[in-house]
Amino acid sequence: MTEVYRSSVIGASADLVWAAIRDFNGLPAWHPAIAESRIEGAASADQVGCVRAFRLKDGGAIRERLLGLSDYDFSCTYAILESPMAVENYVATLKLTPITDGARSFAEWSATFDCTAEQEAELVALIGDGVFQAGFESLKGRFGT
Repeated sequence: MTEVYRSSVIGASADLVWAAIRDFNGLPAWHPAIAESRIEGAASADQVGCVRAFRLKDGGAIRERLLGLSDYDFSCTYAILESPMAVENYVATLKLTPITDGARSFAEWSATFDCTAEQEAELVALIGDGVFQAGFESLKGRFGT
């Protein structure tokens, strides 16, 4: 099983950052790679089990299921159902931790998945840098570093 982990510090309180990222349908508002998103079947975007279908700006389409959402822990966990990436059993968690020294947040984004050995390095870089770190950089630009 392959693991990817990135972390960052965002210059805003966890409450403020969480308000932006807890909406499972809200990726286009804060992630630079996402063009549009919708929740299938008229489910609520905070309903565990809901499925979001989104389109990347490069045209790729992805479907993901919300597996867990905790306002107490500032975390969400989701699984990829369909993706142009050659991954299987993909499960990721995005989590915020309040930093008590100032109004800042420690953000962590991690994933585990299966892939071929030949594609592992490329997928780790794509997900770690192109998805996770790109999302953090966008949030830092929105809320401050």
